[in-house]
Amino acid sequence: MINFNRVMAMVIRYTYNLRHSLDRLSDMFYWPLLDLLIWGVTGLYLAKLSANSSNYLFIILNGLIFWIIVWRAQYEINTNILAEIWDKNIVNIFVTPLNIYEWILSFMIFGLLKSLISVLFSALIAYLLYGFNILVYGPALILFFVSLMLTGWAFGFLVAGFVIRFGERIQTLAWGGIALIVPFSALYYPLSILPHWAQIVARFVPSSYVFEALREMLFTKQLAFDKLGISFGINILYLILGIAFFVFMFNKAKKLGIGRLI
Repeated sequence: MINFNRVMAMVIRYTYNLRHSLDRLSDMFYWPLLDLLIWGVTGLYLAKLSANSSNYLFIILNGLIFWIIVWRAQYEINTNILAEIWDKNIVNIFVTPLNIYEWILSFMIFGLLKSLISVLFSALIAYLLYGFNILVYGPALILFFVSLMLTGWAFGFLVAGFVIRFGERIQTLAWGGIALIVPFSALYYPLSILPHWAQIVARFVPSSYVFEALREMLFTKQLAFDKLGISFGINILYLILGIAFFVFMFNKAKKLGIGRLI
């Protein structure tokens, strides 16, 4: 039975950590801003070399803004678990009545909130600097957002399973693990230009369907329900497996002694 008071208590805890941590505040705004400045200017340059002046720029901005959703969703799961290990607090958490599923839900809620803030900030900067308005997607924007959040959560819990089992030794996965699916997600290019073997891999990467659908809607104004449906189907399967793996590894860690992580 999930107690939402305990869930929100954990969300508030992570919010307090955010308020007192300059690096966590900066990664919500600094890196998205830097990416938009560097790659936005690159997109403007490429646009000048092309007869179609807006396509290059909008494709790049589209990829940058929507990838933040995936990255932020997985990042918050992994870094907050690592923070508990660094603070030697993970044992204290489970002295309380908090259960594993309430902990999982708190990660998801906190990641959702930070994703919304980062995406809204990035969208505002993209609009002010380059005239790119993500509201052109209309209500479909919600579907794209949810699907990409599911992708980030699924990958985040997969990595979190290894982190909770092996601790800081593999913390590099928390920072760069999600980058493994970037080439197969087709952020800035159609899947058709990938080698055949990479296209096969991309079929199992749910974010690839979302970014294909985003570009299709951007230029044709048609929503690819088939691509979105496939992305949701794969995402739900991966999320269930990811959470199950995390719970399994957490139980293994408990048998070995969670205290060894600190």
